[in-house]
Amino acid sequence: MITLSKKLKQGTQKSQGEEPKRISIRDKLLVKEVQEMEENLPKTCKAQFENPNKLHLFTLTILPDEGFWSGGKFKFTIEVPDDYNIVPPKVVSNTRIWHPNIGENGEVCLSLLRQSSYDSMGWAPTRKLKDVIWGLNSLFSDLLNFDDPLNVEAAEHYERDKESFKARVRDYIQLYAKR
Repeated sequence: MITLSKKLKQGTQKSQGEEPKRISIRDKLLVKEVQEMEENLPKTCKAQFENPNKLHLFTLTILPDEGFWSGGKFKFTIEVPDDYNIVPPKVVSNTRIWHPNIGENGEVCLSLLRQSSYDSMGWAPTRKLKDVIWGLNSLFSDLLNFDDPLNVEAAEHYERDKESFKARVRDYIQLYAKR
């Protein structure tokens, strides 16, 4: 699967008259981290790499099996920037969702994706891709946060009328996230 590792080995070899290509630190880290991530994916998640030579760009599909969003299929694009692991990956939801921590335009509010965070739970160079995956998966269960929402309207909707909130989530799943 990880063909980038071959590229890393060949990175120091010269082709006819060409300078050797430098392999970025990010790519070296990703060879290990992607393998570790794939070995430790939650059962409700699936990672897809369109191009096995671009480990810095992939799609994560989450299929929650419990909670408000069970039965839905939610896709996220994860892009790992060049200055990774100093900077967190960029995550965007590709699926419209009615969720207090995910905006309707795809923004994701998850403290470990923040460069700096007041709760000391923000990004740190010791974090890895698998932490991001588990964090995203947890937004559909135990990390769900109605007290510090990105989508204030969804959080207020939940506080006002939980049954109506649940019905709207179901409507969104039928329209945008049907399996």
